[in-house]
Amino acid sequence: MITSATNPRLKLVRKLASRRQRDKLGLFACEGEDLVAAALDAGLQPVEVLVDADRPALERLPRAEPVSSELMAELSTLAHPARVIAVFRRADLPRGVEPAAGLALWHVGDPGNVGTLVRSADALGPAFVALSPGCADPTSPKALRASMGAVFRVPQASFDDAPGPRIGLVPRGGRPLPEVDFGERATFVLGAERVGLPEDVAASCEELVSIPLAEGSESLNVAVAGAIALYEFRRR
Repeated sequence: MITSATNPRLKLVRKLASRRQRDKLGLFACEGEDLVAAALDAGLQPVEVLVDADRPALERLPRAEPVSSELMAELSTLAHPARVIAVFRRADLPRGVEPAAGLALWHVGDPGNVGTLVRSADALGPAFVALSPGCADPTSPKALRASMGAVFRVPQASFDDAPGPRIGLVPRGGRPLPEVDFGERATFVLGAERVGLPEDVAASCEELVSIPLAEGSESLNVAVAGAIALYEFRRR
């Protein structure tokens, strides 16, 4: 059982709280039984597994290392410390743009929004999620929790690899979404909260569309807008 805070496995998990270290090592940490179970169900094999020695977790965890409850509580980022923390490889996550629908995110910096959009792509897909530089890391703790395990099922790609036709979602001035005649494919392009899509990115889209809003309403949260667009594509 691990009883020392200087144990290399614990040090690794602490490092992975930093995006810089996740980028450098190509690893990320998952907290909680539901997330870890989703990863295992998707076929991912953990690099490291830590479990609370006093609170049994998943039975199917390979090479699980018991850790004292005190150290697990210090290690966890959750309000109620997780009973299991597992480290996975980023390279094992699904990649590609094969689904007919997708979301291309431009500088969406809030990890909660990125995770929620990944979750929507899973629930209203199949769909991919393509991310530009400047987007939040989908393997950050907050994004992982918001995705509810969908990150292990939804293929990711770079923004530039997202195929056309590209349909830019803008708060107002675009063609109403219900009037758009979708073809066999559609990539919905969404910008950051408040800023939206810059002119050059909007100009690169084949069409700009808007979701009709109630009079006096300012705009929709980017994650809500992405979910509505995917639902509309799927409904057709």
